[in-house]
Amino acid sequence: MRLRRTFTAAAALVLASSLAACGDAGNDDDEGIDVDVRKDAASQFDEGTRMRELADDGKIRIGVKFDQPGIGFKGATDDKPSGFDPEIGKVLAADLGIDPDDIEWVETISANREAFLEKGQVDLVIASYSITDERREVVGQAGPYYVTGQQLLVRSDSDIDTIDDVKGTEVCSVTGSTSLDNIEAKGATPRGFDTYSECVDQVLNGTVDAMTTDGAILLGYAAQHPDDLKVVVDPFSEERYGVGYSKDSPEMCEWIVDTLSAAQKDGDWAKAFEVTLGKSGVETPEPPKADACA
Repeated sequence: MRLRRTFTAAAALVLASSLAACGDAGNDDDEGIDVDVRKDAASQFDEGTRMRELADDGKIRIGVKFDQPGIGFKGATDDKPSGFDPEIGKVLAADLGIDPDDIEWVETISANREAFLEKGQVDLVIASYSITDERREVVGQAGPYYVTGQQLLVRSDSDIDTIDDVKGTEVCSVTGSTSLDNIEAKGATPRGFDTYSECVDQVLNGTVDAMTTDGAILLGYAAQHPDDLKVVVDPFSEERYGVGYSKDSPEMCEWIVDTLSAAQKDGDWAKAFEVTLGKSGVETPEPPKADACA
């Protein structure tokens, strides 16, 4: 299998608190970064590897979220999803010699990510997919390519500034999420909704005091409403986003890590951040170092 030198000069990212958001991280008018599609990619991989099969086929199916602005978002009139995760998908596909137009983007929600990989319905999952030991028992997860933490989204005129300020307030997130358990432990009253967008609406209309989930997701919504919403408090958890793949193809781990490391070195990772989450006004961070493959 083809090897690349691993990028080591990277630190884990923790999103800054009290971010003033601007721009529009959910807008698909921007086509994203221009990727350098590798020529004769198939010859770079050993016969029998999943990478060689995908390169020979010239197509790939990537599962991403469609409802998380800045991370993975596809509006009703959009031809394809936009966000940091699709940009990472484009980088990986390009290394296989696959043009962005030949990527099949598959809407993937939190509940079906493992199932889609196990059943072969997608080749990769790049969907704010936090790396956990439990998930790695079922599927492969390479990375992290991004590290974030749980924060709060509040109205611009909110007095909530620290995590202690949530005591006695109502805070929403998606039903069944660990975010609700975490915020309840901080003294808030949790409110669950089926989707993130419903929760955002409740913050905007003043029904609840705040929304909580990964800071990266919150940045996307803040970028959609720069005059009305802001992200606050220091992160009080750590979420390490990884690229999911089938355990039937363990060779994909080293390829994913090597490709992402190269993107960190040549600037494509930073560009992908700048045209997506960077529109929220947050400074481009140092990318995290990926875990060693088993």
